Amino acid sequence: MLRITVVESSRIAVTLRAEGQITGPWVDELRIACRLHSFSDDVRLSLELGDISFADEKGIALLRELRKSGIGFIHTTPFLAEQLKDGASHSEL
Repeated sequence: MLRITVVESSRIAVTLRAEGQITGPWVDELRIACRLHSFSDDVRLSLELGDISFADEKGIALLRELRKSGIGFIHTTPFLAEQLKDGASHSEL
């Protein structure tokens, strides 16, 4: 299960907190939430990831995609930080 909440919202910045696991159908839920909150190039979107306990291969791929698109990550867990390294192999995921 994944819980996504808005912790900050203004005309220039939005911060979403993700809690739980980024797996299965929750990968698409996070993708949709990020898309909905980054509707304008003028809005800076950030994700708080300190309460993520696990992300599967698709979840890690989404996080890499989001990071490349300019979304900032806050409080990334050591597990996620290691998995998000560009050189991580599929066996590490």
